Amino acid sequence: MLEPSATKPGSRRDRSALAVQGFLPLLFAGMCWHWARWGIAFLSAYWVNDITDSPRMVQLTGTTMWAPLLLGGAIGGVVSDRFDRLQTVRWQLAVLVPVVVIVGGLELKNSLQLWVIYPFLLLAGVGWVGDMTSRRALVFELVGNQRLDNAMAYESFALATGVAVGNLIGGSVAQSFGVGEGFLVVAGLLIVGLITLNWVPRTSGTQAEQHRSRPSTVDELRAGLSLFRTNKGLRSILGITFIANFFLFAYFPAVQRIGDRVGASPSQIGLIAAMTGFGMMVGSLTIGLWEPKRRGLAYVGGVGFGMVMLIPFATSTSVSAAALALFLATMGSGFFAATQSTLVLTTVDVNMRGRAMGLLSMAIGALPIGTFLLGEIAERIGASGAVVLMASTGLVALALWVLTHREVLAMGRSADMNG
Repeated sequence: MLEPSATKPGSRRDRSALAVQGFLPLLFAGMCWHWARWGIAFLSAYWVNDITDSPRMVQLTGTTMWAPLLLGGAIGGVVSDRFDRLQTVRWQLAVLVPVVVIVGGLELKNSLQLWVIYPFLLLAGVGWVGDMTSRRALVFELVGNQRLDNAMAYESFALATGVAVGNLIGGSVAQSFGVGEGFLVVAGLLIVGLITLNWVPRTSGTQAEQHRSRPSTVDELRAGLSLFRTNKGLRSILGITFIANFFLFAYFPAVQRIGDRVGASPSQIGLIAAMTGFGMMVGSLTIGLWEPKRRGLAYVGGVGFGMVMLIPFATSTSVSAAALALFLATMGSGFFAATQSTLVLTTVDVNMRGRAMGLLSMAIGALPIGTFLLGEIAERIGASGAVVLMASTGLVALALWVLTHREVLAMGRSADMNG
C-alpha cells in the first residue's frame, strides 16, 4: 500500500485522503462516473415518461438499472478481490462509452425504441456494481485505515455531485437541445473519467499478483456470502442499507411524476431531482468536518430523517416546496452515504473487503425491488401517495430492525475499529 509522508499524529492533515498520491484522480474519475450514471438515469426516465406517460414504465427504468446490484453484487465482490481493481474500473468505463454513444445516436435519428432502453440501463447497472466493489475497495487500498473516514466522506460528496450535476445536465440539455445530445454529453464524461485513471498508481496489494495463492472462485463466493451469517456487525449495517434502499431511495424515478403534478418544466424537474445531490453534498461535508465518534448513530439517524422529510416532498404543491423538502431529506441521505462504506470496510478482515462491498451492493440491490413496488403502488394511487406510503412503512421497518440489531449503533470511527 502507498504510504503518505508522515505528519503530526492525529492532525487533520494526517487524516486527509487528499494528501495521498493518486487519491484525487481516483476521486475525480469516480465523480465523472457518478455524473454520467445519474445522467443516464435521468435521461432514460425522462424519455420513457415522455414516450409512455406510464408511472410503471418510468419506475421500471430505475428497477432495471439497479437490478445488477442485487443479482451481481456477490460476484462483483469476488472479481474485486481476485483481479486488478484499477483494470476492472477501466474496462467498466471503456465498455460503456460506445454503448452510450449508440443510444444517443439512435435518439438523434428518432430511431430509439423502448426495448433498447432497458438492456442499456442493465449494462449501466453492471458498471455500478464494478464501481461499488472495485473502485471503493481500491480507495481503501490506496489511503489506508487512518484516512478512510475522510476518503469516504469525499466519496459520498462525489456521488452527491453526480446526483446534482447528472440531473442538471440531463434536464438542461434535454430541454435546450434534446435527449440524444444529453447522452452524448454523458459519453464525454465517461471518457474524461477513463483518461483520469491514468494518474492513479498501482498499489502493492494488486489482486492479480496474489491470484495464484487464492482459493477457487466458488470458495471465495461462498466465503463472501457467509459473512452475512457470521459477522453480526456487518449484518446490522446491511439491514439498514436494505431498508434505506427499499423504502427511502426508491422515490427517485417518481420525481418525474411529482414534477409533472406541480407543473414543473423539464429543467425544473432536473433542478428538483438535483436537490438529491445538493442535500447529499451538505450531509457528506457535515460528516467529513464533524467526524462523529458514533458513526453508526449518524448512519441510522440519517436514514430516519430522510424518510420523514420525504413525506412533505411528496405532498408539496409547488416547485420550490418540492425542491426544499427533497434537499432536507437528502441531507439525511448524505449522513447515511458518508458513513456506509467506512462501516462496512472496517468491520471485516482485509482480505474480505471486496466481498463485503459485494454484500453491500446486494443490500443496495433492494432498490430495484422497492422502485418496482413504488411504481405499482403509484399506478393505483399516484406517485405522491406511493412515496408517502413507502416512507411511512420504512420508518416502522427501521425502528424494528434497530431494536433487534443494535450493533450498528455502537460503531465509531474507523480508526477506533479493527480492520
